[in-house]
Amino acid sequence: MRYRVTWPIPGLPRRTIDIVFTRARIAVFVDGCFWHGCPEHATSPTANGVWWAAKLSANRERDRTTTEHLRENGWTVVRMWEHEEPDHVAAHIEHLIRTPLSASAPTVSSNPCSIASP
Repeated sequence: MRYRVTWPIPGLPRRTIDIVFTRARIAVFVDGCFWHGCPEHATSPTANGVWWAAKLSANRERDRTTTEHLRENGWTVVRMWEHEEPDHVAAHIEHLIRTPLSASAPTVSSNPCSIASP
């Protein structure tokens, strides 16, 4: 399966997709546990705690708006945590490519390995 890495998001300057399958219009993001607030592994720094809380909250909000923007433009968005099993995620993505989601498919918006359908 052909893919690209660090692909610019049309209409959102300075934002990129980690892994993109352009023909299938599937955007894959590998979210780091610390930077994106993993419910299992996220930690809160004690030094400059207020600043870090605002920074990490802004990261999650940016994730949300990026996913929303891509969905509105017909993309399927897959967000995975850095700790997820790569083989599981790869199988999931392969399934998406081989059997595209229908318009009636359910939308899942939280990690791990979440899908946001168009």
